[in-house]
Amino acid sequence: MSSPLEILILAAGKGTRMRSDLPKVLHNLAGKPLLGHLVDAAHSLGAAQIAVVYGFGGDAVPRAMADDKLTFVLQAEQKGTGHAVQQALPSLKQDGVVLVLYGDVPLTRVATLQPLVAAAQAGRLGLLTVLLADPTGYGRIVRVDGKVTRIVEHKDADDAERAIREVNTGILALPAAQLKSWIGRLNNNNAQGEYYLTDIIAMAVADGVAIETHQPAHEWEVLGVNSKAQLAELERIHQGEIARALLDAGVTLADPARLDVRGTLVCGRDVSIDVNCVFEGHVELGDDVQVGASCVLRNVTVAAGTRLDAFTLADDATIGEANRIGPFSRIRPGTTLARDVHVGNFVEIKNSQIDDGSKINHLSYVGDTTMGKKVNIGAGTITCNYDGANKHRTVIEDEVFVGSDTQLVAPVTVGKGATLGAGTTLTCDAPAGELTLSRAKQTTIAGWKRPTKR
Repeated sequence: MSSPLEILILAAGKGTRMRSDLPKVLHNLAGKPLLGHLVDAAHSLGAAQIAVVYGFGGDAVPRAMADDKLTFVLQAEQKGTGHAVQQALPSLKQDGVVLVLYGDVPLTRVATLQPLVAAAQAGRLGLLTVLLADPTGYGRIVRVDGKVTRIVEHKDADDAERAIREVNTGILALPAAQLKSWIGRLNNNNAQGEYYLTDIIAMAVADGVAIETHQPAHEWEVLGVNSKAQLAELERIHQGEIARALLDAGVTLADPARLDVRGTLVCGRDVSIDVNCVFEGHVELGDDVQVGASCVLRNVTVAAGTRLDAFTLADDATIGEANRIGPFSRIRPGTTLARDVHVGNFVEIKNSQIDDGSKINHLSYVGDTTMGKKVNIGAGTITCNYDGANKHRTVIEDEVFVGSDTQLVAPVTVGKGATLGAGTTLTCDAPAGELTLSRAKQTTIAGWKRPTKR
């Protein structure tokens, strides 16, 4: 039986170059904090415990990640990676294995971490290294006869050591008992005056513990974030990987470089997505869905055959089959659109249920409304759902025709097949099958002169 896995995420750094009061690990990448990406990977690895060492920003990190079932350890003073691990030792079990990750290195894949964990469960030290064309600033992997003997930090390295291209990523896995033994022997006799976690490599060699190195499939898996520029660089790398996965799944992307997925995007067959679209939360697009340019979809399900024209915004809504939405439509939370619904330009719908075949094509607001089948809403129509203190509901039954520039003052019901004349302000229920209108008698004022500019 394998030893329980405990994952230790070091996330106490200030991130001075971020020039922000927000702790570095809480800056967003693809709509999620950097630390959140590490936590997701940790859960995927089946960690029995995930411990996060935090420091800068007070309790901002524990508050932001309170729902993720984490153990938080305070590092009040930042004295290096070895010191950070030392703070977490009391929370680690003696019989487990420990994987050390870094909160500002968010894109390491689970498949890359699994061999390190396997090495630790076999009693070895699993170490992630990478070959860099320019290793400046990184700790070098020193080998003798092909075997790792130690890691030397850049500032402590001589010229021969600085010529080494294989560098330490800091990511490692090892048995907890050995980690506890070695951490107590660290010292800060180095150029930085810090306690380096990397010094345990030489201790492992001295104690005869085998060091097993692995390398990531992509260099970007071990890139860290120390500035807004590096954060932007990783954002584009990550979005590029998402775009490639969508293309491989058969999705048509007008330009893979102009796509942002800040959550989860699930697509059916023959889905087409134009440029500059943003998908947030969990979004599902059914077969043959077309998404026009510059749409923003958040926590939305779109059924097969629906077309979303440019600049459509949809949030926490369910959109049925064969609908035509946009351009410039806003679908707000709580809205359900059935089948063959048309929502046109500059139409806003909130917390409403629109049944099959109904059309709201121009310049209208529909809020807190239950609308039946084959209803036609004229341009400029408004459901007046708010009285200044409470929301009220409008009910529009099947096959109603609402003329342009109509106001329905809720609570009000329009009966099946009714017609509301243009310009009506409806304050009482309209009977089924009848024409209802409210207009003053048309008058022409003879001799009236239009005002002129002074």
